[in-house]
Amino acid sequence: MRPGDAFPSVRSLSKELKINPNTAHKVIGQLVAEGMLEVQVGIGTVVAEMGPSSAANRSRLLKNELEELVVEAKKLGLELEDVVQALTQHWRRLDWTKRS
Repeated sequence: MRPGDAFPSVRSLSKELKINPNTAHKVIGQLVAEGMLEVQVGIGTVVAEMGPSSAANRSRLLKNELEELVVEAKKLGLELEDVVQALTQHWRRLDWTKRS
């Protein structure tokens, strides 16, 4: 979806994803709160124009992702060294600056 595109209603989103309408409402509310969607009077909910992300936003997103990673690693019984090694391998594999 592109900025300005209409976002599905709670009803259509819940039907399409086969989720409870309350869940769809919460998701849309969260996306509005995060600035990814905006509600325009007379138009409805649309995809927001995303400006450049701030360092604070990037840091917050990374923190959330890292927390999920740590929780899952602990559930699996992994040690910190295992996680660091796996992260390092993935980082190197995806390091586009070193590719020709």
